[in-house]
Amino acid sequence: MTTVAVLFQVWRSTGSAAWTGAIGLAQAVPLVAFGLFAGALADRLDRRRFYLACTAGQGACSALLALQALFGTFPVVGVLLVVAGQSLFGAGSGPAARTFLPQLVRTEQLGAAIALNRIAFQGSMMVGPAVGGLVVAAAGVGGCYLVDSLSFGVAFYGAFRLPRMAMRAVQAPRAGLRGVADGLSYLMHAAPVRGALLTDLATTVLTMPVSLFPLLNAERFGGNPRTLGLFLAAIAVGGVTASVFSGTFTRLPRPGAVMLLGSTVWAAALLTLGLVSNAWLGLACLGVAGAADTLAVVSRSTVVQLNTPNEMLGRVAAAEQIAGQAGPELGNLRAGLTAAATSGSVALVSGGVLCLGALALIVVKTPQLRAFTRPMTTVEPPQPVGVG
Repeated sequence: MTTVAVLFQVWRSTGSAAWTGAIGLAQAVPLVAFGLFAGALADRLDRRRFYLACTAGQGACSALLALQALFGTFPVVGVLLVVAGQSLFGAGSGPAARTFLPQLVRTEQLGAAIALNRIAFQGSMMVGPAVGGLVVAAAGVGGCYLVDSLSFGVAFYGAFRLPRMAMRAVQAPRAGLRGVADGLSYLMHAAPVRGALLTDLATTVLTMPVSLFPLLNAERFGGNPRTLGLFLAAIAVGGVTASVFSGTFTRLPRPGAVMLLGSTVWAAALLTLGLVSNAWLGLACLGVAGAADTLAVVSRSTVVQLNTPNEMLGRVAAAEQIAGQAGPELGNLRAGLTAAATSGSVALVSGGVLCLGALALIVVKTPQLRAFTRPMTTVEPPQPVGVG
């Protein structure tokens, strides 16, 4: 909802696509610049309290946006600074939240819990922008920001009801740059985790298609604005469908192999999208890609969390979040530049071919990823410390 409100406010103030593009930059820079430091902090502190502090900061930023919209708007630079501040707090809340599940569910339930989180994410991506547009139309951007600030209050309450999650590591993680360096060293030496993150980067950087959707809509639907949303909706429908039936793959013993399979199907589906000319067949390709993406994302998170010791979860989750943020942005830039120099079909086909080649290289160079087998016996999660 807030994404729609910020886009609307910035566009109404400037009429410039460059300024609306700067919104993504304002969100990405704090996340990339401070994500690993935030992850290191999450590994040193009570993660629930750290999440509560970051969520309160995000809610305060939304409340500030609501106040400026209701009682006198900020200049565009001011709006972007508040958006950047909210992203800075998100750089901490994201990694902290990703550490909760391994401490709350048994090992054999982890994949199902991750899939449930995925359904919530995809549902919000489908419903949120549409509801945001309706709220902006009915109550203005200030009303939309106000709803967003209240939603952070709900998130705060939910996390407050969780048990404390203080660290019980034999040796506390080191502070500052040394803690970040320890996290990077772990990523370099933990082959399944490294392979999972490289697979994610390969698929997003080389095949992310979102920036091509206006071009494909113009080519295949005559540029009808009512059909533009079908492209994102097709991916979301495929993803939600796969999430609903996720028990078919979260119970499989080798999540690394499932991740590689999902990534391969994603790349092949987008390559096929570049080859077909029928508009509806192209949407079907995007639906398959969305389902494959869910297989890959859920399996990746399972591999990462099962291979990461509790005292490293915050830093590894931060690296995973950075890859998830920077990869799609770079992928959309690559696709847009390639299409501008050639065509949308060439951008899709070349990206798919390059991605399949990169995945083959990862399979050969990181056999630990495809061979990783999750524990099949019940393992209780580390017990959180009390409540309050």
